[in-house]
Amino acid sequence: MNTKRQELSSTSQPPEDTIRTEICSIATVRRVAAMLNLNPDEFVEGTPLPRGWQFILMAADTKRSLLRADGFPGLGVTMPDLGLPRIMLGSRSVSYKMDIPIGASVIRKSSIQSLTPKTTKTGPMVVVTIQHELRLTSEISPALVEIQTYLLLPATKGASTVSGSSFASNMTAHRTKTVVPDETLLFQYSALGFNSHKIHIDRAHARNVEGFPDLVVNGGLATLLLTEYLRQEVGVVPSSINARHVAPLFCGSPITMVAKKNDLKWQLQAFDNRSTLAVDMEVETNEL
Repeated sequence: MNTKRQELSSTSQPPEDTIRTEICSIATVRRVAAMLNLNPDEFVEGTPLPRGWQFILMAADTKRSLLRADGFPGLGVTMPDLGLPRIMLGSRSVSYKMDIPIGASVIRKSSIQSLTPKTTKTGPMVVVTIQHELRLTSEISPALVEIQTYLLLPATKGASTVSGSSFASNMTAHRTKTVVPDETLLFQYSALGFNSHKIHIDRAHARNVEGFPDLVVNGGLATLLLTEYLRQEVGVVPSSINARHVAPLFCGSPITMVAKKNDLKWQLQAFDNRSTLAVDMEVETNEL
């Protein structure tokens, strides 16, 4: 155990930044709309990319020969292995500075900010923090900054027992909505983000290797469902979001989304079919 911790510490130097020119392609935007069951023809070049859809500009181009054993390519940067075979999204925060027009050219700078080894009851763990900046080629300052944290974890077949707290029965909601993610939704989201993590697309791997009861809903997809709920049904445009992913969500199981307003902020939460809290998101807006 001590040897492993020393290995993790000695390899915890973040790699160089990844800088790419991305195009906010109208074709890709329309495919996201189709995935969300929206009319693709409502989205035209020059109009703002809906806030929450920036995932299409953050895909890693990791060579297949360099993928982790679980298929995860990293988001924007190649994800290190460090001897820990499982990876889960821990949190995501996004600060929106300005809109990205559909069709625009964007400079993406993605970097691993830190690799932090820790020791838990189940063994060693590494917290990976990644930062993305998306900047329009015509601007000096970024249009948005997104920070993601991931947990690199040891092998286990007890992952399906991980759960968050249940608060649904005590919540006075502003609004609620229930969705059921299916295999097609998980596949399309994974394809649009070039995410080959096997827990989202390979049911045998999800069940037999990682111990989940079914395919796991992408953390980014859960975030997108919440921001779309906010955009389409609550009618709010976020200036920033902070999301904690505290328990997995599974394919074919209902997700109940809950929204309520607290002063100038919104709280959005996603609960699984057992009323277990899976995602807790705080949203700031420019509302007065």
